[in-house]
This record gives sequence, structure tokens and C-alpha cells, in this order.
Amino acid sequence: MTAERLQKVLARAGLGSRRSSEDLIRAGRITVNGRRVELGTRVDPETDEIAIDGVIVGLQLELVYYALHKPTGVVTTAKDTHGRRTVLDLVPSETRVVPVGRLDRDTSGLMLLTNDGDFANRVAHPRYEVPKVYVAEVDGKVSQGLVQRLQRGVRLEDGEAHAEHIRIRAASRGRTIVELTVREGRNRLVRRLLASQDLRVIALVRTAIGPIRLGRLPEGEHRELKKDEVMALLRLSERLD
Repeated sequence: MTAERLQKVLARAGLGSRRSSEDLIRAGRITVNGRRVELGTRVDPETDEIAIDGVIVGLQLELVYYALHKPTGVVTTAKDTHGRRTVLDLVPSETRVVPVGRLDRDTSGLMLLTNDGDFANRVAHPRYEVPKVYVAEVDGKVSQGLVQRLQRGVRLEDGEAHAEHIRIRAASRGRTIVELTVREGRNRLVRRLLASQDLRVIALVRTAIGPIRLGRLPEGEHRELKKDEVMALLRLSERLD
């Protein structure tokens, strides 16, 4: 986030109007990083410590929520040491956001990004078990017996795992398209579940996170989440709390 005038930041944090914030600054009651400041001081609300009468102010940043269609080859990190494109390269840079959870480099589909830490935690933390839907194209035939085994659970190198729901969407010429719903966030879980049944993944797309759908969002493009989408996802996590 770029620096903003201090009185604007204080007003957004709920400390009255900009005029009353100016009065606090004139009275010497506001410090930034431990130092008294003057009118016109510019601050970065994400990095500077702002206090009134020695009490740190909880800043209410403008919260943003993005849905992104991550392409394959793009990594899910804030910064990549190898110079590869990251998901942050595909969303507006005016507001600092973080990816919610991960998608491996070879998987495409729905990613959420936000500067709302509570929202990110409720979506990504394992305790909330927010369901995520994937569509996989695999090399081979998927039988109903195999579907039942994956729903009952299989043993992976890091413990038991299962898909909550699986359905076969199409099959042709030795390849099958399956849809899987999982609630865990273990690394490459869907690929490992399928590999446990000797199924090689040709392509993998995440199509939904809770009630939020990828829909027809073009690959590499993003959109802002609607308020009711954000609230629906938060309500889902509250039911799971």
C-alpha cells in the first residue's frame, strides 16, 4: 500500500472526522513509530505503528477480496526467488494482498486473494474444513469400486485421507474426467489420492471453494468477490467452528 496522509488513516480507523483527527495531531497526542508528528505526515498503515496517547490504533484497512483463475505455471507465493510469475502479478498492485491457501504450479483454477487476515484464516485453516471442488482429467478408467475406495479413505505417506464426494463426469478413449470434493488442505492431496489408485493426472482444475465458483472467469483474469459471496463463505466457516 502507498503512503497516505495521517489524518485520512485516523479517520478511516474510526477516530472521528479528518478535522478531529487534525486536532489530535496538533495537540501532540498522535505518534508514529514512537515519534510525535505534524499535519501532513504521510504513513503506511500496513507497516507504521500509529498510537494515540501511547495506545496503538487498530487500523481498519479497506478490505478487498479477489477471485483469480490461476493458470498452470504460475506459483502461489508472494515473491518467487526464481523469477517465475506469481499470483500477485495477476491482480491489482494498489492494495497488498496475500493468496488464501495454495495451488501447486501444475494446477489451475480458483484462487482467492485478500488483505483480510481473518477471512484468509477461516478459508485456509484446516480446522474449518471448507470444501474445495476439483475437476481432474486422468489417464485410465475410473470404476465405481475405485470411487468407493477413495471415499472410504486410503493411506498416504502422511496418513489416512479421503474425498468427501466423487463423481465421474465423462469417459472417452482411455481417459476419464472426475469431480472430487475434499475438505483437507494437505499438499497436492487430490493428485496423491488419484495416484494411490494408479491414476495419472493429465490436468487438474479447482472449480470451487465453498460457495464461491470459478464459473466462466477466463484463465489469468480476476474479479472482485461480491459482498454476499464473502458473507456466505464466512457463514460456512462459522457453522464449522
